[in-house]
Amino acid sequence: MKAAIVRAAGQSPVYGDFAEPTPAPGEHRVTVTAAALSPLAKARAAGAHYSVSGAFPAVVGVDGVGRLDDGRRVYFLLPRAPWGAMAEFAVAPTTQIAALPDGLDDVTAAAIANPGMSSWAAFKERAKLEAGETVLINGATGSAGRLAVQIARHLGAKKVIATGRNVEALQALGADATIALVDDEAALEDSFKLYLADGIDVVLDYLWGKSAERLLAAAAKVLPDGAPLRYVEVGAASRPTIALPGAVLRSKAIALMGSGLGSVPLDRLAADIGDLLQAAATSGFTIPAKAVPLLDVERAWGEGDSAGRAVFTIGAR
Repeated sequence: MKAAIVRAAGQSPVYGDFAEPTPAPGEHRVTVTAAALSPLAKARAAGAHYSVSGAFPAVVGVDGVGRLDDGRRVYFLLPRAPWGAMAEFAVAPTTQIAALPDGLDDVTAAAIANPGMSSWAAFKERAKLEAGETVLINGATGSAGRLAVQIARHLGAKKVIATGRNVEALQALGADATIALVDDEAALEDSFKLYLADGIDVVLDYLWGKSAERLLAAAAKVLPDGAPLRYVEVGAASRPTIALPGAVLRSKAIALMGSGLGSVPLDRLAADIGDLLQAAATSGFTIPAKAVPLLDVERAWGEGDSAGRAVFTIGAR
């Protein structure tokens, strides 16, 4: 079968031939139609993500959409290695497959699934977001952050606050309030204090790094004693580590947690993505996406997503 193949860690994938997978008991074969190029897919292909086994050669891609042998349209998550999603066929456990709604096309479903999962699972599984609560999304101008604003609203958030460096992009998000991530750390902390003093229930953080340090420091200074704040780290686009004085967590009721592969069981994560895609069909979640033939994987792999998330389209034989 044709596939996007990585021969060794750190190499870019090439378009070529790879042995077809055979489903084992408890698995389904999927004839793949679309698979998105996400930061997670790139990190696993490079052998740099904590969830990857590091076995090469391998087909790249963490998830995709396609059809089962009986014709059903499905989304599938983490196909069995070394067969990834960017190939004509993949195999995945039944528990990691979800039905696709008729109102969502394959390219849109593939584009939304991974970035949308980052906030949907964080809100539903980790933060346990309740209707009427206030949410702050730190780093809301990327694909996942923009979807997080839409998803928070869909899940019933009363108020959504968005942060980012691109002020123009922030204004187009539809959030109730925005915070510019300025370089002046004291000014940034003061901005966080204003909103924290009014009450924030959940923080979803795609950035980590300096903005997380200032946000947590501000929370320690202005949150009322005993007022709970659920802080969920879902990405580290700014920096992988932060300096966090222990007193910040001792002095306030801050619940600090992460959300990602491993923090939620895969069967529940797949079910959550199924719910996300059902909601996308009815609520109109949007994400810029561009369809790219799989045979162009070598050219498209290194491109950014400023023109939309690349979704590799694959035709059945």
